[in-house]
Amino acid sequence: MDTAMTDDTDSIRLKKLRLRSWRRGTKEMDLILGGFANDTLEQLSDEDLAIYEAILAENDQDLYRWVTAQDAPPEALGAMITRIASHAGAA
Repeated sequence: MDTAMTDDTDSIRLKKLRLRSWRRGTKEMDLILGGFANDTLEQLSDEDLAIYEAILAENDQDLYRWVTAQDAPPEALGAMITRIASHAGAA
């Protein structure tokens, strides 16, 4: 595959993820996920991006409870939720 095409595809994917991160259902999750997306998406592996995409498919009420450690996240999302929570705590 052409490298330029791959770069364009990756760029579009990151833009979409960033937009979805900032346009959540609650302001709290906009700030948590939007800040995380701005600071870290470009450094994530394809596997981590796929997990992040799965996180974005979850509802905000569950996400907020997971990020704030009120409930345990699903095992498959746990490491990324911890990473997001750590970033939110550092902000």
